[in-house]
Amino acid sequence: MNIDTKILQTVSKMPQSLKVELLHYAKYLIENHAQESLSKQEEEPVKKRRSGILEGTFVLPLCDDFDEPIEDFKEYME
Repeated sequence: MNIDTKILQTVSKMPQSLKVELLHYAKYLIENHAQESLSKQEEEPVKKRRSGILEGTFVLPLCDDFDEPIEDFKEYME
């Protein structure tokens, strides 16, 4: 037994008020699915980033004493 047959058998057992409610919900699901499909189509594909593309671009001249302790922090370092 396929899903369509099962759905029809289940719906045939429902009272009229539930059938109306089910119809409204089914229409809502169809509309929601259509909107999701549209939004997925409109999205641009995500471009992957390449690592290391800017390597060596930002080279700053460093002082010879760059790694030496700073005078202002001598108290803190002791």
